[in-house]
Amino acid sequence: MDSSSPPSSPVNWEALDALLIEFAKSENLIEDSSSSSSSSSSPPASPSSSSSSSCFSSSSYQHRLLILQVRRLLQSGDVDSAIDLLRLHAPTVLDDQRLLFRLQKQKFIELLRKGTEKDRDTAIDCLRTALAPTALDAYPEAYEEFKHVLLAFIYDKDDQTSPVVNEWSERRLFELAGLMTSVLRAHLHAYDPVFSMAIRYLISIHKGFCFRQGISSPISDLTERLLLEERDLPATPQEGLFEAPPFDEVRWTYKLLAHAVELTRQGAVDSLKFAKGDLFQAFQNEVCRMRLDVNMLDELIHEYCVYRGIVDYGPSNPSTQGMQPSESNQTESESTLSADFSLEGRSGSSKLADTDMDSPSGTGAVIVQNPDAAEERYPCGTMSSSHEDCSTSGIFYRHKASKIMQRNKSRGNSERNKRKRWRGRHEVQDSFPNVHNRGGKQELKAATTTIVDANMSEEQQVSEISFTVDASGNKEDKYEIMLAIKELASKGMAAEVVEEINDMYSSFFTENHVLLFQLKRIEFLKLVNSGDHSRALKVACSHLGPLATRDPALLKPLKETLLAFLTPNEKFVGESLPFHALSTSLQVAIGRRLGIEEPQLMKIMRTTLHTHSEWFKLQMCKDRFEGLLKIDLLKEVDSPLLADSLSKSIADVSNHSSSQGTATSSSRMQEDGSPAQVSSTADVVSDETAILKVMEFLALPRADAIHLLAQYNGNAETVIQQIFA
Repeated sequence: MDSSSPPSSPVNWEALDALLIEFAKSENLIEDSSSSSSSSSSPPASPSSSSSSSCFSSSSYQHRLLILQVRRLLQSGDVDSAIDLLRLHAPTVLDDQRLLFRLQKQKFIELLRKGTEKDRDTAIDCLRTALAPTALDAYPEAYEEFKHVLLAFIYDKDDQTSPVVNEWSERRLFELAGLMTSVLRAHLHAYDPVFSMAIRYLISIHKGFCFRQGISSPISDLTERLLLEERDLPATPQEGLFEAPPFDEVRWTYKLLAHAVELTRQGAVDSLKFAKGDLFQAFQNEVCRMRLDVNMLDELIHEYCVYRGIVDYGPSNPSTQGMQPSESNQTESESTLSADFSLEGRSGSSKLADTDMDSPSGTGAVIVQNPDAAEERYPCGTMSSSHEDCSTSGIFYRHKASKIMQRNKSRGNSERNKRKRWRGRHEVQDSFPNVHNRGGKQELKAATTTIVDANMSEEQQVSEISFTVDASGNKEDKYEIMLAIKELASKGMAAEVVEEINDMYSSFFTENHVLLFQLKRIEFLKLVNSGDHSRALKVACSHLGPLATRDPALLKPLKETLLAFLTPNEKFVGESLPFHALSTSLQVAIGRRLGIEEPQLMKIMRTTLHTHSEWFKLQMCKDRFEGLLKIDLLKEVDSPLLADSLSKSIADVSNHSSSQGTATSSSRMQEDGSPAQVSSTADVVSDETAILKVMEFLALPRADAIHLLAQYNGNAETVIQQIFA
């Protein structure tokens, strides 16, 4: 692999596609393009969108809406309405006197914060009828806290030297909102979609790995904005749960949890007790406490889904299309804060334009031409080496897109009609019935709920991600060309892919010879499978052989490919060929040539999955939770054959700025110990209980504990005795 390319493991993009579709459906972000026009508050009714409709109406989705609404009410200081909503939809949560006391205490403070005589009288009534009685039974310290909060009567909220300055702090609202979110999520089993949890977990491991290895993250600009530093407060078990049901402390289960999500020992113990000993439920509770910028995540997913052809190419929120950033941001903050992927051409530009894809900056400089002089141009072979590609005019792209899509359609391969329409996070009408305060003086308007995290700052809510378009307005045509070529490749139509690409860019495969080798290998295997050995040998002699001569790294794959002559045909049919991995590598390469950058989510997943693998190599164990979050599926590739070449081809066209961090991690791995050494040490020490015991008693990282055990034949007691001797 080129030293300038970041190390990466193959990623199963098909598995990621499935996870993102599941996420979008669970959050009601997409609908079928074939469905009839519907209200933004209603799911599509067509059969093709039945799964989306089912997700929209599912109890999990409704519970997440309830949790979000309670969070927003508490953060806004409307504690009374939050309590009424809980009584209506989750009354058993209020059976926990600890939670009820905290809610009533915050309600008392918020009434005083309003400052009117009427609200002061209401606060006094709250003291007598709710707060004082609850303080007697909540927990041992509750009555002292009750007497302390009474000082709020005489100390002003703006007095920073008062003994109740913390009680007046608005941070208490956000802490209480986070705590109630944690409790409700576990109580209602309303966990976030799998991908949402997976991205939290992967980024947290990536950050921890980079910190411990002393390297800089190549995607820190994204991860720092996506995964926020603060977490929601954890839900803790009631006193009655402290003894029963017990969980298996003998096997140090809590240590696995603490290590996975960076908890203290006591935090892990409490989390497991709250989950009644269920390790995986406790893990989900802790992962969901991590705070995501939901709006940014939606935009990353939308960008990826458009790139992959999952959803239609178009703005995620038509109402903000074409706005200036300040206008768009204002509209977002006032409405749904949905992603602003403005695809409209620059105002006042109706001319055709050429984009110089070979510009050093790689951004595609726009060259506006006289529209009267525009014409269809095709590869002619008379241009210089640096500009021998075909014209990049809008007319050309439109013609080429139409031609390739017609080829797909004629072969029954077109996937365009299967795309969904991105609807974004719209307002949800009548999510819950209206709730009235007992005094009848205020009505909770639950009829309109905007699905965004109200705990985000305005800067976090307005993401910087957006699509850009050239002045000719042919961006959509370029997307269609890229997706059509990807579709041809995913169907194994290698010869057609080579023909179409050569028709556009005669030098493309000169610069991407590994991709040409892969395509010709597919063509070779298909010919062998059909029994046409003569043409297969011609392909091998004309293309595979010369390419392997040019790049010795391809010689081994060539030998393995030629074994097809000696292997039963069934091995090389259908799903056994790496069509999807190849189509993704090809999509990234041809997309970059067309001026379409790969989605930022691809960079995040490629880097974090690589870091995940490196981290657990250092830990010398398998991740206990990767199956729960489908991380293992993301690492499965279609075929091990040519996996290294596929990784190289996609890394060669990815952002080279990411090489610093991951390259350093690779070198650090070589310094700390080779994979062979790691494997041999892990073989000596296989007793998980012994490993966790040494980690616990000596407060050591897992890798250090394993190395110590290896020196004493895996005996934990001997290791501890030697250390303390």
